[in-house]
Amino acid sequence: MSSDYNDCIQEQSAIIQDPGEFGDIQQLRELQYLHTSALRTLRLKFEVLNGEFQLHHARNPIHHIESILKSPASMAAKLQSRGHEVSIENAKQYLNDIAGVRVVCRFLEDVYDVEKAFMMQEDVKLIEREDYIAHPNFNGYRSLHLDVEIPVYLSSTIEYARAEIQIRTIAQDFWASLEHDLRYKCCKDIPEHISKEMYSVADEIAAIDRRMQHMNYEIQAL
Repeated sequence: MSSDYNDCIQEQSAIIQDPGEFGDIQQLRELQYLHTSALRTLRLKFEVLNGEFQLHHARNPIHHIESILKSPASMAAKLQSRGHEVSIENAKQYLNDIAGVRVVCRFLEDVYDVEKAFMMQEDVKLIEREDYIAHPNFNGYRSLHLDVEIPVYLSSTIEYARAEIQIRTIAQDFWASLEHDLRYKCCKDIPEHISKEMYSVADEIAAIDRRMQHMNYEIQAL
């Protein structure tokens, strides 16, 4: 995952040749560097937690970690869709997902174990929590979302960056990835009967998640 992550960061950095609607290319590069650094910090935090679980409990709750940096065009579009002027300051103030980390866990219990351990860290400030596992989204989407703010230690100052953390199971990630391809990459609106079937499949996958969790409990009790 490390090489994939570095490629992602390099690719995003290469894009910043034209500041577009942000105007000041240097400020835009600084904004993205700040959030690139936040991604590195967050990724390390979760890798350390996963290693500690292995050390003390002989298991790794985290299957894999993905990271993404929002492009300048995506930042501008999101600000405009919310009625805000496109500016560096507004991006910092109104966008919580310039940096995004997806933590994919093996079992349902792992999602909340990882959340608990992560949120115990004193330098992590919770901005918003949305539990789409306990309360699925309208389309059946399930995941735990944490919008957080963390410090980034630079050579002469401390800056603060926000990030969106998505924590979900392998099964939930499987459904979300395919649903995204089907719904958002389609050139037309998804027919209602397919939307209903997607929701039904999400319920079936959730039931499988619960069965796998129950089997895990039984195996641990042996």
